[in-house]
Amino acid sequence: MTESGGAARVGEDPGRDEESLSVFVEGFAAQLVEAGMPRMPARVFTALLASDSGALTSVQLGEGLRVSAAAVSGAVRYLAQQHLVSREREPGSRRERYRVHSDQWYEALTNRDAAIKRWQSALRDGVERLGAGTPAGRRLAETLAFFEFVDGELAGVMARWRVHRERLFGDA
Repeated sequence: MTESGGAARVGEDPGRDEESLSVFVEGFAAQLVEAGMPRMPARVFTALLASDSGALTSVQLGEGLRVSAAAVSGAVRYLAQQHLVSREREPGSRRERYRVHSDQWYEALTNRDAAIKRWQSALRDGVERLGAGTPAGRRLAETLAFFEFVDGELAGVMARWRVHRERLFGDA
């Protein structure tokens, strides 16, 4: 159900089972919300993910999810900042459409690398300022060690994913 109480009707295929699509969009969006994503970006992202083309215009998203253009705009801004969607011009038009790519999770995680590096730097500074021997300094040092570990492991995980993806889907 949408926030207005109606079921989502997202899709560009008139032969598609809209009820099944709606159940998936709202259900997966709810899972993303539970994981920490804001509600409207979760709904927009899931609608894009579930569209056959992987791309919809603001009008299509607004009508399909029964939300305002402003709600779609804010959601897309958030999703673009998270590297989960991209904007593109509709051919022959001034309208934008928003696209989710098959590798959006890979890109989103890869782009987290810069944030992890900044967090590591700030944590190192915190350990130095608070003192490694203090309870707070130790907690910060453990957090820093965690991010250093994740940073080191992420490169290997991503390389293994590229090989696994190639095996499953070819050069998609």
